[in-house]
Amino acid sequence: MRLSPFLGIPIALALISFSLLKIFPLKSTNHPLPHRLFTVDELAPYNGTDPRLPIFLAILGSVFDVSKGKSHYGAGGGYNHFSGRDASRAFVSGNFTGEGLTDNLHGLSSPEVKSIVEWRDFYFKTYIFVGKLVGRYYDNEGNPTKYLKGVEAKAARGAQLLEKQKTEEAKVASCNSKWSQDEGSEVWCDEGYPRLVQRPQEIALTGKMSKRCACFKEDELGQTDLEVYDGCDYFAKKCRLS
Repeated sequence: MRLSPFLGIPIALALISFSLLKIFPLKSTNHPLPHRLFTVDELAPYNGTDPRLPIFLAILGSVFDVSKGKSHYGAGGGYNHFSGRDASRAFVSGNFTGEGLTDNLHGLSSPEVKSIVEWRDFYFKTYIFVGKLVGRYYDNEGNPTKYLKGVEAKAARGAQLLEKQKTEEAKVASCNSKWSQDEGSEVWCDEGYPRLVQRPQEIALTGKMSKRCACFKEDELGQTDLEVYDGCDYFAKKCRLS
């Protein structure tokens, strides 16, 4: 049986393709493209004021292209103060003035630092990572600095303390509460009696003391760290707050 001469065309094309691959091999897609290192001055123009440029922002030294959120990050947008700079501190401080728009996290609590790290994770998931900002968090070669490692360690400690506090507080049920403009605030317990109690781990977390309302059984009310609400009877299960 004679083969059609047209069957040789696919074979010839395959041989040509194979030869070209040996000369011009395909680049592997397993390795990400190199990312750019920015200085503060190089990042500044990407602040949404020049329509010819994309919009970038940095958080903890990681730079992201947020151009798809132009309505928010562009000129006149509600988040434009983050564009063209690293204003990591403002993500938790809410201070969007000149001194507040800084990457310095000195004095922030571990939960606040944890929140900023979580914001960075959000940008990694939502926007395009384009490079690193040389300075506080990355050196001239793009390696993380001791400051960045310290921030991430502090965030991890914050997560551990929050989890420990959550576990401790779960041992004693929280009060129910409600508020209305006409009647004000009210707390009550379905079982037990409402008391104010110091939140465990709070000083370690924030450096401050705070209390929460929790429900305690009658035989637990003698604990010295429990506080009855002002104007509330000792054995009242419901307290209206002034």
